[in-house]
Amino acid sequence: MEMLAAKAPVAPVMDGLPPERRRWAVAAIFTALAMASLDTAIANIALPAIATDLQVSPADVVWVVNVYQIALVATLLPLGALGEIVGHERIYLGGLLLFTLASLGCALAWSLESLLIARALQGLGASGLMSVNTALVRYVYPSRMHGRGFGHNALVVATAFTLGPTIASGILAFGTWPWLFAINIPFGLIAIFIGMKTLPPTPRAVHAFDFAGAVLAAGCLGLFIIGIGSAAHKTSPEWVVVELVGAVVLGWLLMHRHRDHPAPMLPIDLFRRPMFALSAATAVCSFAIQGLAFVSLPFYFESVLMRSQVETGFFMTPWPLVVGIMAPIGGRMSDRYPVGILGGIGLILLGIGMALLATLPASPSIPDIVWRMVICGIGFGFFQTPNMKALMSSAPPHRSGSASGIVATARLTGQTIGAALAAFCFAIAGHEGAIYALALGAGFAVLGSAMSFLRLAVAPKRA
Repeated sequence: MEMLAAKAPVAPVMDGLPPERRRWAVAAIFTALAMASLDTAIANIALPAIATDLQVSPADVVWVVNVYQIALVATLLPLGALGEIVGHERIYLGGLLLFTLASLGCALAWSLESLLIARALQGLGASGLMSVNTALVRYVYPSRMHGRGFGHNALVVATAFTLGPTIASGILAFGTWPWLFAINIPFGLIAIFIGMKTLPPTPRAVHAFDFAGAVLAAGCLGLFIIGIGSAAHKTSPEWVVVELVGAVVLGWLLMHRHRDHPAPMLPIDLFRRPMFALSAATAVCSFAIQGLAFVSLPFYFESVLMRSQVETGFFMTPWPLVVGIMAPIGGRMSDRYPVGILGGIGLILLGIGMALLATLPASPSIPDIVWRMVICGIGFGFFQTPNMKALMSSAPPHRSGSASGIVATARLTGQTIGAALAAFCFAIAGHEGAIYALALGAGFAVLGSAMSFLRLAVAPKRA
């Protein structure tokens, strides 16, 4: 087995950072997180302009989004594991540097091929940011404020998700699509400078990095995402089966390789902890609901309820906006109340909201739609932060990198599964499939809330 020599462990000198340094470190972390979160939405908005400028077909230009997503998801677990060895702050700063340089490459791209290479590198950089993001938050904030820190983390993601289309449209109103990527450069450089000065050193594991295991993990997750996407786009069933079976085989080989490893890259040691396993499964359910909703709702509003594109954009805003408001509230409450109860209540509210959307009257008024979207946002926001805290706090500190990687992997895997299921609903029922997708989301909410309440039985102490 190829190994990379490990450094001696370095323990943090205190519980969190002093207030002044913490504020600057948080500014660096959340600036980079906002950039990575904005980038998918910005790229989606730019696709028509990119296709026209580079003279490529819509089917080909979609790969501008796909290669970013594949590079991001495939490398989350390897980079999270590497962060446990070399330090989470180094992976974060390295990812931020690569993301910034790749943004420059995107802005200067002269062909689809050059843009795809830059976007793949940008996805790899984003993976460096997201794989250790929550692990860094765990060390920046003192333990008594972890819920608040994770709540602020969720607030940044929700705000970026909400403002992404508006920011992209505003930039395109005054400039060309390369500016959508170039705008990352000054913010990235500022965040790198601040981060180098303020991010805390994190513990270093004594085991070595397994390069072969990293390849297996990347191949497993990459093939899984490609397979789910292929199924959603009605690719030949034979190819879908090959891709998904390949993912399963690589995952089995990875588990077999790491069966005696002190810190396996696919963290089977953490999944033996009931609280961690239930929290990860609940996260996948919640983000599958989000994927189902955010793919199906635009079609539902425009094709079933016959609303305009402008109205659809307005109707989509309350969900992420309310998530941004509720996430810090849920985070503060998670410092006082069991996450099993908070998460279960949040998913019940989310399920109620999905069911209410699926049963909208034929000609609903604007308030009829908005208050249902608000309920969904309240439920998702109330669930997200306590669940993130449960995932991170149920893993020992020296496994924070792998736990952080699972946080991001669960989010992206759930969203991918939800989007694929929504596409399947459309395939079997046309535009009316949106209603089935929303109902399916309500079913996922019931399953997720049951798993959340089960955490009360496996948590003798408040998580």
